[in-house]
Amino acid sequence: MESWTSPTKFQVKEGMLVIGVILLCLCTNGVDGRKFGCLEYEAINCRAHEASIEDFGGVGDGETSNTKAFEAAIDHLSQFSYAGGSQLFVPPGKWLTGSFNLTSHFTLFLHKDAVLLASQDENEWPVLEPLPSYGRGRDTEGGRYSSLIFGTNLTDVVITGANGTIDGQGDLWWKKFKNGELSLTRPYLIEIMFSTDIQISNLTLINSPSWNVHPVYSSNIVVQGITILAPLNSPNTDGINPDSCTNTRIEDCYIVSGDDCVAVKSGWDQYGIAFGMPTKQLVIRRLTCISPTSAAIALGSEMSGGIQDVRAEDITCINTESGVRIKTSVGRGNYVKDIYVRRMTMHTMKWVFWMTGNYGSHPDNNYDPNAIPIIENINYRDIVAENVTMAARLEGIAGDPFTGICLSNVTIGLTKKPKKLQWNCTDIQGISSNVTPKPCSLLPEQEAEKSAACYFPEDSLPIENVAVKMCSSRRKYL
Repeated sequence: MESWTSPTKFQVKEGMLVIGVILLCLCTNGVDGRKFGCLEYEAINCRAHEASIEDFGGVGDGETSNTKAFEAAIDHLSQFSYAGGSQLFVPPGKWLTGSFNLTSHFTLFLHKDAVLLASQDENEWPVLEPLPSYGRGRDTEGGRYSSLIFGTNLTDVVITGANGTIDGQGDLWWKKFKNGELSLTRPYLIEIMFSTDIQISNLTLINSPSWNVHPVYSSNIVVQGITILAPLNSPNTDGINPDSCTNTRIEDCYIVSGDDCVAVKSGWDQYGIAFGMPTKQLVIRRLTCISPTSAAIALGSEMSGGIQDVRAEDITCINTESGVRIKTSVGRGNYVKDIYVRRMTMHTMKWVFWMTGNYGSHPDNNYDPNAIPIIENINYRDIVAENVTMAARLEGIAGDPFTGICLSNVTIGLTKKPKKLQWNCTDIQGISSNVTPKPCSLLPEQEAEKSAACYFPEDSLPIENVAVKMCSSRRKYL
């Protein structure tokens, strides 16, 4: 498999590459010259073989279970993994299904009028062992249900469409969770583990039982053009959670969530420390977030493998609790460092800046109280916010302050009834330049030229230079 990061094998194009452009075109059948509609779209790789879920007995009536049809289709198409790859087409309809596993060198393509409906029959959700970097399920002490779309140890996987929909039908799961009726962690919509070269693009995800997109222990990942919608009171419906991943790009996404829109993670306390796989080289750009009770981007709180080199830019927050929030606590260990944020626009916020070293929430009582996380080199610049209740809540760890915090060119407009204390700062160290309202004394004003640490890297990460191909799905559209 050709690696995305190999400049000798893949063409690196100048400027940003947008994956997932969908074009409706006319294709010609080579046998009798008949024309029929097809879709052309950009992807990391095209496929030589294609089938429809209907070819394997799939029924898109919203009532018939298609779990076995998806399993049979993917099992059949897996034989082409090293013979040009394969593509499974999901046509218009409502396709009820439980969890199913993907294969390598494979594309799952959803028509714009296709809806994958997640089954509400728990028997259609296999049970998995807890993630090794968590030591237990995220909701429970036991294991977890497999995600609706799942894959492990894969290479070259595309999950895309013409903005087709994946509906997790999460209401049943939310009620069971709130009532304490679950002994296993709720399923996610998409989870890819121990894999490389992953594209998830041009889809609408709604009503996930829990997290929506969870790449974990993986590398070379693009999540682009995704719309995620969940009720604002739905529990733990995080949008996109890169977890112990390297070289990831999240861009052009619109997320309405009951939790963090993007949550960057890398394992939980002693389990994450022992597993030792950080999240690093992460790009997040052109994200729009609505989440009144959570953050646009959260770093942690499960960050025990470390988080480093996160670059977020052109972020819009609307009616969101906080912008970029750092969450950690004693027992997490490791670090969050080299974080760069620029060009954020915020409308109606509880806090603009929020960091806490007192988040709590441990998997068990066996964590190491001497595992103190290091938070350093955190840079924010070019931020405008309006209708804000409180500028900042910055709480480091007593005796182990968060250091290297830099704020530059920040203008915060307050609500009609703001908090009297605008900057609540404890156990932090840093500087500021051209920030309104005036920051706390722990962020002393510096001349602009002296706040050069508030920079944003101008070099490109490997994931930003991915060359894509124009692919097609030769299925009737007209």
